[in-house]
Amino acid sequence: MGSFSIWHWLIVLLVVVLIFGTKKLKNMGSDLGGAVKGFKDGMKDGGADAPAQQVTSNKAADSNTVDVEAKTKS
Repeated sequence: MGSFSIWHWLIVLLVVVLIFGTKKLKNMGSDLGGAVKGFKDGMKDGGADAPAQQVTSNKAADSNTVDVEAKTKS
C-alpha cells in the first residue's frame, strides 16, 4: 500500500481531466507558472531596492499617525 503504480496515477489524471476539463487545467497551469515566475523575480529584485528608513521618514507627513513606544509586560 506504500506506493502507487502507473495505473493508479493514470486513473487519477483521468478523473481530474473529467472534472475540470483540459482548458481549465491549462489556464490553472499557466497562472501557477506566472505566479512562480513573479515570486522569483520579486525575491531577486526585492532585497536590494527596499530602503530601511522608508517607514520612519513618511511618519511625519501623515497627521493621523500616532507615535508610541512598545513597553515590555512586567
